[in-house]
Amino acid sequence: MRDFHSAGRSPARGTRGMAATSMPVATLTALDVLRQGGNALDAAIAACAVLGVVEPHSTGIGGDCFCLYAPAGTGRVIAMNGSGKAPAGASIDWFENNGITALDPNTAHSVTVPGAVRAWEALLAAHGRKGLDELLQPAIRLAEDGHPVHDRVATDWAGAIDKLAADPDSRQRFLMGGAAPRAGHVFRQPELAETLRRIARAGSKGFYEGAVAADMVAKLRARGGLHTEEDFANASAEFVTPISSRWKDHEIVQCPPNGSGLLVLMLAGILEGFDPAEAGAMSPERWHRAIEAARLVYRDRDAFLADPAQIEVPVARLTAPGYLAALRAAIDPGKALRELPPAGMAEILPAHADTVYLCVVDGEGNACSFINSLFQSFGSGILAPGSGVMLHNRGFGFRVERGHPNCIAPNKRPMHTIIPGMLMKDGRAVMPFGVMGGHYQPMGQTSLLANVFDYGMDIQEALDAPRLFPWAGEVQVERGIPSATVDVLARMGHTPKLLDKPHGGGQAIWIDHKAGALCGASDPRKDGCAMGF
Repeated sequence: MRDFHSAGRSPARGTRGMAATSMPVATLTALDVLRQGGNALDAAIAACAVLGVVEPHSTGIGGDCFCLYAPAGTGRVIAMNGSGKAPAGASIDWFENNGITALDPNTAHSVTVPGAVRAWEALLAAHGRKGLDELLQPAIRLAEDGHPVHDRVATDWAGAIDKLAADPDSRQRFLMGGAAPRAGHVFRQPELAETLRRIARAGSKGFYEGAVAADMVAKLRARGGLHTEEDFANASAEFVTPISSRWKDHEIVQCPPNGSGLLVLMLAGILEGFDPAEAGAMSPERWHRAIEAARLVYRDRDAFLADPAQIEVPVARLTAPGYLAALRAAIDPGKALRELPPAGMAEILPAHADTVYLCVVDGEGNACSFINSLFQSFGSGILAPGSGVMLHNRGFGFRVERGHPNCIAPNKRPMHTIIPGMLMKDGRAVMPFGVMGGHYQPMGQTSLLANVFDYGMDIQEALDAPRLFPWAGEVQVERGIPSATVDVLARMGHTPKLLDKPHGGGQAIWIDHKAGALCGASDPRKDGCAMGF
């Protein structure tokens, strides 16, 4: 139980429904859908559409999504890959012939065909009770009538001024006299409202065909892109087989590659072999183990993770107990590894990202874990002006390196960072969960799980707790990590660096089947909340 003398908040509690998102209006939207007869999946998609309006730097219909959905009473988890593909013309030959050796995140070449809208439609057709015609109405109203910019959103918006100013259409729509809107400013997006109306009327064809698709393609072509209207018309979303591993009498379920959920299974498997640190959750011992495990696992990501439709990804080998035990044994308890054992490929170092994660559980026990993203803040920064669609830059996850598993290729999906999580026990969902923050997400998920199961935190405390992350040769430390811990880590050979912007955000809902109750939590690093009824 938290200290009520200290700042913080309690978890939200309910019995008939619970939603946790990064914006209050999105949480309320999800609860409204549940009260109106929708299930958890309906509520998640309605909330996600709202987030694409009120958190425009993080997500939107110009991005991708992944989803895990656990229908009550089935013992199954449904996985959806809603990540888009490179244009059919995006061959390595073309890039080599044009002297392009690396992708720029703010160009059309970093834009893959957005997959979110196709995925929403496919999910609803298979498992929803309502259609896009109804579920998009709250987002349409907010885009048309406007919404007040929230504090964290305003801060992130201000950090993207240079990117937005570089595109004339983005500058006109998203900047006011060259400045980002301040917190409390009522922001409207009438072009986006009309595009959402088209999708509500025509389904995903209203996005991938006709005037909206033509507008996006025209803008991308004007910026040098290889995209065609045929690429958009051929966009697909796929139900895929989830991957999972046993962990502390539970089962951790993730989406398979090209997403990075594989890393969660690897990290959890490595760290489960250690006893919890005697000195507690903020001790150097706990964090040293986590840092070293993450360095080893992210090394493997950069060597092997790619689109399994085009490249074999050795999931079984990378998650095998013997292999994870070998990685665990490589961790020196007293000092940082100077050099990692080779994985055969160089690191991929794209910048961190902005994303939204949300989860919903309904009164029947259906659980939805949902993540939707533009990747970096405002994605590519390229706005299709007639449709109001801000285009993501997931293609920046590709390599322009012939022979690399993640080399850009026609109709190929890039390595993806966004990962929804689902914790199961005895064939029932017990916690949909996710942690935002670009490459941090796998470490964030395993840190959340450890905070709850190893260090006795409730799910709100587990999300509140300070974070760190090894990246690009440094350990990026939030201010809440004790200075004594940071000093010890430095003496062990790590290179700590204090962060200005915290690591991501997150949401989780714990399902107490015995009590018949729901417990929800939302990360204070974002503007959102968890609410139940």
